[in-house]
Amino acid sequence: MIYLWLKAGHIIFVIFWMAGLFMLPRYFVYHQEAAPGSDEEAIWLDRERKLLKIILNPSVAVVWILGMGLAYAGNAMSMGWFHLKLAIVLALTGYHLYLSAYHRKLQRGERALTGKQLRLFNEVPGIAAAFIVVLAVIKPF
Repeated sequence: MIYLWLKAGHIIFVIFWMAGLFMLPRYFVYHQEAAPGSDEEAIWLDRERKLLKIILNPSVAVVWILGMGLAYAGNAMSMGWFHLKLAIVLALTGYHLYLSAYHRKLQRGERALTGKQLRLFNEVPGIAAAFIVVLAVIKPF
């Protein structure tokens, strides 16, 4: 029964994490469209900070804790599909950290990416999620 509770919690927090990963680059687009130093820019900085602190950072921590508990409880640690899934989740965690670092750059007034690049970043979590779901459900190897 513990396995099912771990799985339910893991899925719930993956949804929260993914929602935040889809939202944050879009926030960055709107932020960069605001005039530097404007009230609107300050509002976007606050929204980004809240999204990171309230949703993204806690969610990624819970996803990792429950995910590793699931892997242990389900004896997945020795399965090939799990290793690839874990590698993709590590890459997605790196993406999360990159977005957090970009938020800090925006706080300093640095706008290193274009709106088009940020819009393309919205595709990263969707592609990663598609691969992760296929690996977790189909378990191809």
